[in-house]
Amino acid sequence: MNIAEHVERAAKRTPQHPAIRFEGKTVTYEVLNACANALAGALRKKGVARGDRVALYLPNIPAFALAYLAVQKAGGIAVSINSIFKADEARYIIDDSGAKVVFTVAELLGNVPRAAPVEHVVLCEGTSPGAQSLDDWLALGTAEFRAENMGRDDPAALLYSSGTTGFPKGVTLTHGNIATNTRTAAKCSGYRASDRLAVFLPLFHVFAQNYIMNGGFQAGATLVMFRRFVPDVVVPGIRSEGVTMFFAVPTIYIALLSARLPREALAPIRHYFSAAATMPEEISRRWTNAYGLLVHEGYGLTECSPFAAYNHVSRHKFGSVGTAVENFEIRIFDEKDQEAAHGQWGEIVIRGPGVMKGYWNKPKDTEWALRGGWLHSGDIGRMDEEGYVYIVDRVKDMINVSGFKVWPAEVENVLYRHPAIKELAVYGVADPVKGEKVSVAIVLKEGASATAEEIIAYCREKLAVYKAPERVDFVAELPKSATGKILKRILRDQPPKAAQ
Repeated sequence: MNIAEHVERAAKRTPQHPAIRFEGKTVTYEVLNACANALAGALRKKGVARGDRVALYLPNIPAFALAYLAVQKAGGIAVSINSIFKADEARYIIDDSGAKVVFTVAELLGNVPRAAPVEHVVLCEGTSPGAQSLDDWLALGTAEFRAENMGRDDPAALLYSSGTTGFPKGVTLTHGNIATNTRTAAKCSGYRASDRLAVFLPLFHVFAQNYIMNGGFQAGATLVMFRRFVPDVVVPGIRSEGVTMFFAVPTIYIALLSARLPREALAPIRHYFSAAATMPEEISRRWTNAYGLLVHEGYGLTECSPFAAYNHVSRHKFGSVGTAVENFEIRIFDEKDQEAAHGQWGEIVIRGPGVMKGYWNKPKDTEWALRGGWLHSGDIGRMDEEGYVYIVDRVKDMINVSGFKVWPAEVENVLYRHPAIKELAVYGVADPVKGEKVSVAIVLKEGASATAEEIIAYCREKLAVYKAPERVDFVAELPKSATGKILKRILRDQPPKAAQ
């Protein structure tokens, strides 16, 4: 088997059907498959063997899908890097994964290390003196390349998910994980070959990569690709491109509701879907009232490929993420890893064919996450008598900014390098649009000075923008327990008092 078989099937069945529409141009399934074969052959000629890692440090452009398919056909492992990551963040993932080849664009080239493990850097957009281009590599292969026959348990993709230490962990998804999960996604959302799927969510993220891209290819549908969500581009594109399926995170639905778009603006769409963050029940109801269609919801996490629950093929319940999808089980466990009663809060645990092989080179973390044969999600939820799951809260201190995970320790590690800071705590506070926003309480060194604007700029230079604090409070001291542990729950519940 090989994940790329879905595109191969479509290329044989409907060779001239559009696989991708992007900025007025069409890539057919025949062309996409032929180019993926040629690029896979080039990867082989450049020394990429079965199991080798290849990094995709790319924005939403057709080259992402092309490179992803080529890596799968060559038997490699596709490593996704957030395209808004800065140099240190990108370098960590490249080093941790051991990626031999990096596909990127000229705009991001300066963030890519030019030392081991990297052997080749391929530019997929833009130019740079002496750089190897995607066209150069395509010329090295042929359309006759045959995809590597992979086992169900062979790794196919590494998607990095931040951990409580602040250092990202590579979630290892296999060909079996992804193939079964994307088939289930296509079935639940009812993808058709005639559908046109909006893809403005980032392809480096598991939601867009598997649920939308691979799920769409599974059905032989068309991906209508946008670089990002820009309302003035995406909304007109819905009508001009005939988009029939719309995938977004709750903040996008909130923004569109605020814009009060007429129903006619979204007329071609027959299916709305939301995931990556909990959809507020009020927003879901308002959307249905305004546009006449439900926003179907999904639940999962990178560690289960990501699709585990869906709301719903038969009976939708507002406020729920639905029931476990085909071949999956979901339970609510208490603190002793025992199943909780219906309606009782506990940790959501998951078992099924999409659950990851493990964390890349982190056996202890893998053992803990998969203890007892269940993937422990780190999310708090409850389940009703009919098996519908409701998300209640997050475990520990993770901050969810518009569907992106921010771990305080990573931001704290950066801020502790600031010469004026003595002590600090990063935590999340509720935000009506983003769900949560990053906040920080700082104790300055004696005699030192800093401004909130300076702290925010400092973080934005070193981290992805969404990880930078939006609120900065300078305090005389931080609340602590008797053992000296900083009590972030107090900071969340009570606005800090400014230092005198």
